[in-house]
Amino acid sequence: MERQIIHVDMDCFYAAIEARDNPSLRKEPIAVGGRSSRGVLTTCNYEARKFGIHSAMPNFIAIRKCPHLVILPVRFEAYRLESKRIRSILNQYSNLVEPLSLDEAYLDVSSDKRNAVSIANDIRRQIRRVTGLTASAGVAPNKMLAKIASDWKKPDGLFHIAKEDISKFMSSLPVSKIWGIGKKAEEKLLARNIRTCGDLQSYSSLELTHLFGKFGGELYDLCRGIDHRPIISHRIRKSISVERTFSTNLESLEACAEKVESLFQELEEDLFRIKVDRKIAKLFIKLKFSDFSKTTVERVGLAIHESSAQALLREAFGRKALPVRLIGIGVRLATHQASKSSQLEFEFQN
Repeated sequence: MERQIIHVDMDCFYAAIEARDNPSLRKEPIAVGGRSSRGVLTTCNYEARKFGIHSAMPNFIAIRKCPHLVILPVRFEAYRLESKRIRSILNQYSNLVEPLSLDEAYLDVSSDKRNAVSIANDIRRQIRRVTGLTASAGVAPNKMLAKIASDWKKPDGLFHIAKEDISKFMSSLPVSKIWGIGKKAEEKLLARNIRTCGDLQSYSSLELTHLFGKFGGELYDLCRGIDHRPIISHRIRKSISVERTFSTNLESLEACAEKVESLFQELEEDLFRIKVDRKIAKLFIKLKFSDFSKTTVERVGLAIHESSAQALLREAFGRKALPVRLIGIGVRLATHQASKSSQLEFEFQN
Protein backbone atom coordinates (compact mmCIF):
# COMPACT_ATOMS: atom_id res chain seq x y z
CA MET A 1 0.00 0.00 0.00
CA GLU A 2 1.42 3.37 -1.02
CA ARG A 3 1.79 5.79 1.85
CA GLN A 4 -0.20 9.02 1.73
CA ILE A 5 0.85 11.60 4.31
CA ILE A 6 -0.75 15.01 4.82
CA HIS A 7 1.01 17.81 6.67
CA VAL A 8 -1.38 20.54 7.85
CA ASP A 9 0.21 23.83 8.85
CA MET A 10 -1.80 26.81 10.08
CA ASP A 11 -0.92 30.16 8.49
CA CYS A 12 0.73 32.57 10.99
CA PHE A 13 -1.33 30.87 13.68
CA TYR A 14 -0.91 33.19 16.68
CA ALA A 15 -1.05 36.38 14.61
CA ALA A 16 -4.02 35.07 12.59
CA ILE A 17 -5.99 34.46 15.80
CA GLU A 18 -5.22 38.00 16.98
CA ALA A 19 -6.36 39.47 13.65
CA ARG A 20 -9.51 37.36 13.66
CA ASP A 21 -10.38 38.43 17.20
CA ASN A 22 -9.64 42.09 16.44
CA PRO A 23 -10.78 42.78 12.85
CA SER A 24 -9.36 46.32 12.93
CA LEU A 25 -5.88 44.75 12.82
CA ARG A 26 -6.44 42.51 9.80
CA LYS A 27 -4.53 44.71 7.37
CA GLU A 28 -1.91 45.82 9.87
CA PRO A 29 1.56 44.33 10.39
CA ILE A 30 1.14 42.21 13.52
CA ALA A 31 3.64 40.38 15.69
CA VAL A 32 3.16 38.32 18.83
CA GLY A 33 5.77 38.10 21.57
CA GLY A 34 7.36 39.76 24.55
CA ARG A 35 6.60 43.47 24.57
CA SER A 36 9.70 44.71 26.40
CA SER A 37 12.64 46.18 24.49
CA ARG A 38 14.59 43.00 25.29
CA GLY A 39 11.79 40.72 24.12
CA VAL A 40 11.72 38.66 20.94
CA LEU A 41 8.94 37.93 18.50
CA THR A 42 7.24 34.55 18.60
CA THR A 43 5.59 34.98 15.22
CA CYS A 44 4.26 37.61 12.83
CA ASN A 45 1.77 37.88 9.98
CA TYR A 46 2.52 38.20 6.27
CA GLU A 47 2.02 41.98 6.32
CA ALA A 48 4.87 42.21 8.84
CA ARG A 49 7.06 39.84 6.84
CA LYS A 50 7.00 42.29 3.94
CA PHE A 51 9.24 44.49 6.10
CA GLY A 52 11.75 41.69 6.69
CA ILE A 53 10.37 40.79 10.10
CA HIS A 54 10.46 37.17 11.26
CA SER A 55 10.06 35.01 14.34
CA ALA A 56 12.84 35.12 16.97
CA MET A 57 13.73 38.68 15.90
CA PRO A 58 14.42 41.06 18.80
CA ASN A 59 11.68 43.64 19.27
CA PHE A 60 13.93 46.66 18.85
CA ILE A 61 15.11 45.44 15.44
CA ALA A 62 11.54 44.68 14.33
CA ILE A 63 10.36 48.16 15.34
CA ARG A 64 13.32 49.71 13.56
CA LYS A 65 12.27 47.88 10.38
CA CYS A 66 8.58 48.67 10.82
CA PRO A 67 7.83 51.55 13.24
CA HIS A 68 4.06 50.96 13.01
CA LEU A 69 4.35 47.24 13.86
CA VAL A 70 1.66 46.12 16.32
CA ILE A 71 3.25 43.86 18.94
CA LEU A 72 0.70 41.90 20.96
CA PRO A 73 1.28 39.79 24.09
CA VAL A 74 1.19 36.02 23.81
CA ARG A 75 -2.22 34.52 24.73
CA PHE A 76 -1.47 30.84 25.12
CA GLU A 77 -4.94 29.94 26.37
CA ALA A 78 -6.55 31.31 23.20
CA TYR A 79 -4.05 29.50 20.98
CA ARG A 80 -4.45 26.21 22.84
CA LEU A 81 -8.23 26.43 22.54
CA GLU A 82 -8.04 26.84 18.76
CA SER A 83 -5.44 24.09 18.54
CA LYS A 84 -7.80 21.74 20.37
CA ARG A 85 -10.61 22.55 17.92
CA ILE A 86 -8.31 21.95 14.94
CA ARG A 87 -7.05 18.67 16.44
CA SER A 88 -10.66 17.53 16.77
CA ILE A 89 -11.15 18.17 13.05
CA LEU A 90 -8.02 16.23 12.11
CA ASN A 91 -9.11 13.26 14.20
CA GLN A 92 -12.26 13.03 12.09
CA TYR A 93 -10.15 12.15 9.05
CA SER A 94 -7.60 9.71 10.49
CA ASN A 95 -6.75 7.84 13.68
CA LEU A 96 -3.08 8.34 12.83
CA VAL A 97 -2.48 11.99 13.67
CA GLU A 98 0.91 13.20 14.90
CA PRO A 99 0.86 16.74 16.32
CA LEU A 100 4.14 18.63 15.99
CA SER A 101 3.05 21.79 17.78
CA LEU A 102 -0.09 23.81 18.40
CA ASP A 103 -0.34 24.78 14.74
CA GLU A 104 0.82 21.79 12.69
CA ALA A 105 0.36 18.05 12.45
CA TYR A 106 0.85 15.02 10.21
CA LEU A 107 -1.95 12.66 9.18
CA ASP A 108 -1.54 9.23 7.64
CA VAL A 109 -4.49 8.62 5.30
CA SER A 110 -2.95 5.67 3.45
CA SER A 111 -5.80 3.33 4.34
CA ASP A 112 -8.47 5.79 3.19
CA LYS A 113 -9.89 4.96 -0.24
CA ARG A 114 -10.49 8.62 -0.97
CA ASN A 115 -7.93 10.75 -2.77
CA ALA A 116 -5.46 12.27 -0.29
CA VAL A 117 -5.56 15.66 -2.04
CA SER A 118 -9.35 15.74 -1.70
CA ILE A 119 -9.04 14.85 1.98
CA ALA A 120 -6.52 17.65 2.53
CA ASN A 121 -8.79 20.18 0.86
CA ASP A 122 -11.75 18.97 2.95
CA ILE A 123 -9.67 19.46 6.09
CA ARG A 124 -8.69 22.98 5.07
CA ARG A 125 -12.31 23.93 4.33
CA GLN A 126 -13.48 22.46 7.63
CA ILE A 127 -10.81 24.34 9.61
CA ARG A 128 -11.80 27.61 7.95
CA ARG A 129 -15.49 27.02 8.58
CA VAL A 130 -15.04 26.14 12.25
CA THR A 131 -12.26 28.56 13.26
CA GLY A 132 -12.23 31.31 10.64
CA LEU A 133 -8.52 30.60 10.12
CA THR A 134 -6.64 29.41 7.05
CA ALA A 135 -4.39 26.37 6.80
CA SER A 136 -1.93 25.21 4.18
CA ALA A 137 -1.36 21.54 3.44
CA GLY A 138 1.16 19.29 1.77
CA VAL A 139 0.43 15.81 0.43
CA ALA A 140 3.24 13.35 -0.28
CA PRO A 141 4.38 9.74 0.28
CA ASN A 142 6.37 10.62 3.40
CA LYS A 143 6.66 13.09 6.26
CA MET A 144 9.62 15.11 5.00
CA LEU A 145 8.11 15.75 1.58
CA ALA A 146 4.66 16.50 3.01
CA LYS A 147 6.17 19.15 5.29
CA ILE A 148 8.11 20.72 2.41
CA ALA A 149 4.94 20.67 0.28
CA SER A 150 2.81 22.42 2.90
CA ASP A 151 5.13 25.43 2.70
CA TRP A 152 5.13 25.49 -1.12
CA LYS A 153 1.97 27.51 -1.69
CA LYS A 154 1.51 29.38 1.59
CA PRO A 155 -0.66 30.99 2.68
CA ASP A 156 -3.94 29.14 2.29
CA GLY A 157 -2.60 26.73 -0.33
CA LEU A 158 -2.08 23.05 -1.08
CA PHE A 159 0.72 21.26 -2.91
CA HIS A 160 0.95 17.59 -3.85
CA ILE A 161 4.16 15.66 -4.53
CA ALA A 162 3.26 12.37 -6.23
CA LYS A 163 5.53 9.32 -5.92
CA GLU A 164 6.43 9.41 -9.61
CA ASP A 165 7.43 13.08 -9.35
CA ILE A 166 9.81 12.77 -6.38
CA SER A 167 13.01 12.30 -8.40
CA LYS A 168 12.36 15.33 -10.60
CA PHE A 169 11.17 17.43 -7.67
CA MET A 170 14.22 16.65 -5.54
CA SER A 171 16.73 17.25 -8.34
CA SER A 172 15.94 20.98 -8.44
CA LEU A 173 14.99 21.49 -4.79
CA PRO A 174 17.30 23.98 -3.02
CA VAL A 175 19.33 22.27 -0.31
CA SER A 176 18.07 24.86 2.18
CA LYS A 177 14.61 23.23 2.02
CA ILE A 178 15.87 20.00 3.59
CA TRP A 179 15.15 19.57 7.27
CA GLY A 180 18.31 20.22 9.31
CA ILE A 181 20.04 22.45 6.76
CA GLY A 182 20.49 25.84 8.35
CA LYS A 183 22.41 28.91 7.30
CA LYS A 184 25.87 27.59 8.21
CA ALA A 185 25.32 24.20 6.60
CA GLU A 186 24.00 25.89 3.49
CA GLU A 187 27.11 28.07 3.33
CA LYS A 188 29.29 24.97 3.65
CA LEU A 189 27.42 23.37 0.77
CA LEU A 190 27.47 26.50 -1.40
CA ALA A 191 31.23 26.72 -0.91
CA ARG A 192 31.36 23.36 -2.72
CA ASN A 193 28.95 24.62 -5.38
CA ILE A 194 26.18 22.39 -3.99
CA ARG A 195 22.96 24.35 -4.47
CA THR A 196 20.31 21.72 -5.12
CA CYS A 197 19.50 18.27 -3.87
CA GLY A 198 20.51 17.04 -7.32
CA ASP A 199 23.99 18.44 -6.71
CA LEU A 200 24.05 16.79 -3.28
CA GLN A 201 23.11 13.40 -4.72
CA SER A 202 26.52 13.17 -6.41
CA TYR A 203 28.12 12.73 -2.96
CA SER A 204 28.37 9.34 -1.31
CA SER A 205 27.06 8.58 2.16
CA LEU A 206 30.66 8.38 3.40
CA GLU A 207 31.51 11.80 1.97
CA LEU A 208 28.44 13.38 3.54
CA THR A 209 29.22 11.75 6.89
CA HIS A 210 32.70 13.23 6.71
CA LEU A 211 31.19 16.68 6.09
CA PHE A 212 28.30 16.58 8.57
CA GLY A 213 28.93 13.73 10.98
CA LYS A 214 25.98 11.47 11.80
CA PHE A 215 23.59 13.86 10.06
CA GLY A 216 25.42 13.18 6.79
CA GLY A 217 24.04 9.65 6.69
CA GLU A 218 20.51 10.98 7.06
CA LEU A 219 21.21 13.64 4.47
CA TYR A 220 22.09 10.99 1.90
CA ASP A 221 18.49 9.72 2.05
CA LEU A 222 16.78 13.06 2.58
CA CYS A 223 18.26 14.65 -0.54
CA ARG A 224 16.68 11.79 -2.51
CA GLY A 225 13.28 12.30 -0.93
CA ILE A 226 13.56 9.15 1.19
CA ASP A 227 11.98 9.20 4.65
CA HIS A 228 10.63 6.06 6.32
CA ARG A 229 9.55 7.60 9.62
CA PRO A 230 6.08 6.43 10.70
CA ILE A 231 3.28 8.59 12.02
CA ILE A 232 3.34 8.34 15.82
CA SER A 233 -0.11 9.19 17.11
CA HIS A 234 0.28 8.34 20.80
CA ARG A 235 3.24 9.55 22.78
CA ILE A 236 3.82 9.33 26.50
CA ARG A 237 4.98 12.79 27.48
CA LYS A 238 8.48 12.49 28.88
CA SER A 239 9.36 16.15 28.99
CA ILE A 240 8.10 19.69 28.54
CA SER A 241 10.44 22.03 26.71
CA VAL A 242 10.80 25.07 24.51
CA GLU A 243 13.54 25.73 22.01
CA ARG A 244 14.51 28.19 19.34
CA THR A 245 16.83 28.11 16.35
CA PHE A 246 18.36 31.52 15.69
CA SER A 247 18.70 33.09 12.27
CA THR A 248 22.11 34.42 13.36
CA ASN A 249 24.38 32.30 15.54
CA LEU A 250 24.98 33.51 19.10
CA GLU A 251 28.67 34.24 19.53
CA SER A 252 28.92 34.83 23.30
CA LEU A 253 27.67 33.50 26.62
CA GLU A 254 26.03 36.85 27.28
CA ALA A 255 24.02 36.62 24.07
CA CYS A 256 22.91 33.10 25.00
CA ALA A 257 21.97 34.19 28.52
CA GLU A 258 19.66 36.87 27.13
CA LYS A 259 17.85 34.27 25.02
CA VAL A 260 17.60 31.89 27.98
CA GLU A 261 15.76 34.60 29.90
CA SER A 262 12.95 34.81 27.34
CA LEU A 263 12.90 31.06 26.72
CA PHE A 264 12.52 30.37 30.42
CA GLN A 265 9.51 32.68 30.52
CA GLU A 266 7.92 30.56 27.78
CA LEU A 267 8.72 27.38 29.73
CA GLU A 268 7.07 28.85 32.81
CA GLU A 269 3.94 29.56 30.77
CA ASP A 270 3.83 25.96 29.55
CA LEU A 271 4.47 24.48 32.99
CA PHE A 272 1.65 26.58 34.38
CA ARG A 273 -0.84 25.57 31.70
CA ILE A 274 -0.01 21.95 30.84
CA LYS A 275 -1.66 19.54 33.22
CA VAL A 276 0.47 16.47 33.92
CA ASP A 277 0.02 13.85 36.61
CA ARG A 278 3.71 13.40 37.34
CA LYS A 279 6.41 15.27 39.19
CA ILE A 280 9.30 17.13 37.61
CA ALA A 281 12.45 15.02 37.83
CA LYS A 282 15.11 17.15 36.12
CA LEU A 283 15.80 20.54 34.61
CA PHE A 284 17.83 20.51 31.41
CA ILE A 285 19.30 22.80 28.77
CA LYS A 286 20.27 21.82 25.23
CA LEU A 287 22.60 23.64 22.85
CA LYS A 288 23.24 23.03 19.19
CA PHE A 289 26.50 24.55 18.01
CA SER A 290 27.39 26.01 14.64
CA ASP A 291 28.93 22.68 13.56
CA PHE A 292 25.55 20.95 14.28
CA SER A 293 26.92 19.09 17.28
CA LYS A 294 24.68 19.06 20.35
CA THR A 295 25.17 18.97 24.08
CA THR A 296 22.68 18.61 26.92
CA VAL A 297 23.19 19.37 30.61
CA GLU A 298 20.59 18.20 33.13
CA ARG A 299 20.42 18.05 36.89
CA VAL A 300 18.22 16.35 39.46
CA GLY A 301 17.07 18.47 42.39
CA LEU A 302 17.46 21.96 40.92
CA ALA A 303 14.74 24.48 41.64
CA ILE A 304 12.83 25.28 38.46
CA HIS A 305 14.10 28.82 38.31
CA GLU A 306 15.82 30.97 35.69
CA SER A 307 19.03 31.11 37.75
CA SER A 308 19.21 27.31 37.57
CA ALA A 309 18.79 27.41 33.81
CA GLN A 310 21.52 30.03 33.52
CA ALA A 311 23.87 27.82 35.57
CA LEU A 312 23.24 24.91 33.21
CA LEU A 313 23.80 27.23 30.26
CA ARG A 314 27.25 28.22 31.53
CA GLU A 315 28.28 24.58 31.81
CA ALA A 316 26.90 23.67 28.38
CA PHE A 317 28.40 26.71 26.64
CA GLY A 318 31.80 25.95 28.14
CA ARG A 319 31.94 22.52 26.49
CA LYS A 320 32.75 23.94 23.05
CA ALA A 321 34.31 27.18 21.90
CA LEU A 322 31.76 27.57 19.11
CA PRO A 323 28.81 29.85 18.32
CA VAL A 324 25.34 28.56 19.24
CA ARG A 325 22.54 28.14 16.70
CA LEU A 326 19.85 26.59 18.94
CA ILE A 327 18.92 26.73 22.63
CA GLY A 328 16.37 24.50 24.31
CA ILE A 329 15.21 24.55 27.93
CA GLY A 330 12.94 21.99 29.54
CA VAL A 331 12.10 19.59 32.31
CA ARG A 332 12.06 15.78 32.41
CA LEU A 333 8.99 14.23 33.96
CA ALA A 334 9.25 11.40 36.45
CA THR A 335 7.79 8.01 35.65
CA HIS A 336 4.43 7.22 37.26
CA GLN A 337 6.14 4.86 39.68
CA ALA A 338 8.71 7.45 40.70
CA SER A 339 6.03 10.12 41.03
CA LYS A 340 4.59 8.24 43.99
CA SER A 341 7.81 8.81 45.88
CA SER A 342 8.36 12.04 47.76
CA GLN A 343 11.99 11.94 46.69
CA LEU A 344 11.10 13.58 43.38
CA GLU A 345 9.06 16.52 44.63
CA PHE A 346 10.88 19.65 43.54
CA GLU A 347 9.92 23.22 44.10
CA PHE A 348 8.67 25.46 41.32
CA GLN A 349 9.81 28.99 42.17
CA ASN A 350 8.40 32.16 40.63
